[in-house]
Amino acid sequence: MTETILRKSIFLKATPAQVWAYLTDPDKLAIWFHKPDTELAKGPYEMFGVDSGDKLMWGEVLVCEPFSRLEYTFTIAPMGDQTSTVKWSLIEVSGGTNLLLSHEGLPQGADAFGLTLALDKGWDDHLARMRASAHGD
Repeated sequence: MTETILRKSIFLKATPAQVWAYLTDPDKLAIWFHKPDTELAKGPYEMFGVDSGDKLMWGEVLVCEPFSRLEYTFTIAPMGDQTSTVKWSLIEVSGGTNLLLSHEGLPQGADAFGLTLALDKGWDDHLARMRASAHGD
């Protein structure tokens, strides 16, 4: 069996610095994802539901290279004690940024496939909200 990896790629009409803010700034994260108490930087983090205030995910920022690369461990309650890794790459392109997501180390097996499907759809929904905000829609 091969490792399950979710991969996404979107193009945004925004500079890498602007996209970086969507990945690390608590107020920008709250627009499209979940809200941390502080800006994402190397070290532990927690993110909370914008409306509920409930802790939804947690982990540790492993790599933080402004405007180019961000990596963090990712844990949510349905994963139990398992941890996965989210890797973001920002590539400047003519007119904006190509944002790449790789979500690796997801739980394996038929029992975990429902979680994989939920995360796959969740990333699509989150990225659509990021795009709408970045493009002023």
